This record gives sequence, C-alpha cells and structure tokens, in this order.
Amino acid sequence: MYHVPVMLNECIEGLNIRPDGTYVDVTFGGGGHSRAILACLGEGGRLYAFDQDADALANAIDDPRFKLIHENFRHIKAFLRLERVRSVDGILADLGVSSHQFDVAERGFSTRLEGELDLRMDRRQELTARQLVNSAAEADLARVLRLYGELPNATQMARAICRARAEREIVTTFDLREAVSRHLPRGAENKWLAMLFQALRIEVNGELDALQALLRQGVELLNPGGRMVVMSYHSLEDRMVKNFFRAGNFEGEVEKDFYGNPLAPLAPVVRKAIVASDEELQRNPRSRSARLRVAEKKEK
Repeated sequence: MYHVPVMLNECIEGLNIRPDGTYVDVTFGGGGHSRAILACLGEGGRLYAFDQDADALANAIDDPRFKLIHENFRHIKAFLRLERVRSVDGILADLGVSSHQFDVAERGFSTRLEGELDLRMDRRQELTARQLVNSAAEADLARVLRLYGELPNATQMARAICRARAEREIVTTFDLREAVSRHLPRGAENKWLAMLFQALRIEVNGELDALQALLRQGVELLNPGGRMVVMSYHSLEDRMVKNFFRAGNFEGEVEKDFYGNPLAPLAPVVRKAIVASDEELQRNPRSRSARLRVAEKKEK
C-alpha cells in the first residue's frame, strides 16, 4: 500500500464535513484521506487536493467532484484561484513523509535503506540533501541539525560530516550514516539518525516556511465556521500549529480586545492535541508521533 492514513476517522470528524461544501486535502499522497472526504460529500460538494510529489499523481481519483493539483501547498491560494475557488469549508494537512517515500530507497528518506541522499519531496527542485551536506558551511550545518533535528550534539555531527566529505563526497544514505556513526549513542542509533535525516529533509524542502504559508493563507480561505485540521509528526511543526490556532501568530502571544476576548481568527475545537488510540498504535506504528489539532474559523 502507498500509505496508510493516520487517524483517518479523527481527521474526517475534525473537518465536520457539509455534503455541499468545498474542501482541500493539501497532502494527497495515497489518497486515503481524500477518498474518505469524498464519501461524505454530495453531488454539490467539491474536493481539491495538492501534492508536490509526482509519485502521488498515479493515485488520482476519477471523480467529477475531485481535482488533484501537482504543487506545494505553500501556493494553495494562488492555485485555488486558478480553479475559481476563493473560499473553502475545510482544509486537511497530514504533514511529514508518506510510507511510500520511506520505502523507495532512491528517494533517500529511509535510514535503513541505501540510496542516493536526495530527500526532495518535489524532484523538480534543484537542492538535494547530497548537495547540502557536501557544500554547506560547518556552522550552517550545525544550525540546521540543532534547529530542525533538535540534536544535542549538532556541532560534533556537523564537524564529522565536514571531515568525511573532505576525504570523499557523501553520496548515499549509508555514507552519511558512516560519517556520523561515532556520534550516535549506543542503543539509540536509529532515533538519532532519524533526527539527523529529519533536519536535512526540513531544510531541503523548506517545510516550516511552507507550513507557515499554508496556515496564513488557509485562515484567509476558510469560510466562517470552516475547519482546519493539521496532523504533525514532530514538535517544531506541532508548536507552530498550536500557537497559530490559539493566537493567530507563530509566537503564541494572544492579543485581546477591550473586553478580553482573543483576537485570533481561529478557535481550537479541542484544547489538547489528539493522539492515536492504542489499537491504531499497534496497527500502524507510524501513528506513534502523530499530533492532530483542529480549529474553526470564528464568525466575524
């Protein structure tokens, strides 16, 4: 299977779908969430989906109510405008890497499979992880590993990568593993490698900038009462979503009106992030780190 959707029922419930509404699935992937949304829509409903990965296009759904757009969701407003869509009733984002991307060695997402160190979600873009690790200054590499991987030994890892590339180019996922092997704590090697690859992936794809763009544009697109449902897989994204849903900004500073009411355009539907059930955790280990948040556009 291309990808097993995480917390599928919780996502659909969070959207609170109206049969005649217009919805957007900004991370189409294998189409699991999109098919579930379509099942809730009537003839007058519409679903637009985005995916920057060309591999996902093969999963397009043959349905007159559906349109798949091969673009990064950071451009959601512009491409919906091309479809003459100016407002929507719900937006769903399942962030992170699909099972398919992890399982295809040449994409470079997996720490357990040998393939070229690529890590691009959209293979039309130029920058790859191979280029990044072989050309970035040591200080810049350390910053990426510290900020996006939250690695305590980011400086040592960056130095090790620079030493290794001075001897020969780091080409594959296993070359990178070998370069940092001395800096992986015993018994936690896989966890720290995952943090390293996450950091490089976020930098290569500009993921946090794209998420900020989606949240800003998404709140403008939503009709009053419309829902935004976002599932994230690491604390950087989850913190960003939590702050934006609660405060309308990424710092989390809530501004209030004269009467003490929050001025944020969205209101969280649930106070805490929703996590996968024990049953789903057993069935789909990838759901372990998932955090789902739901917010509703306030009436003006």
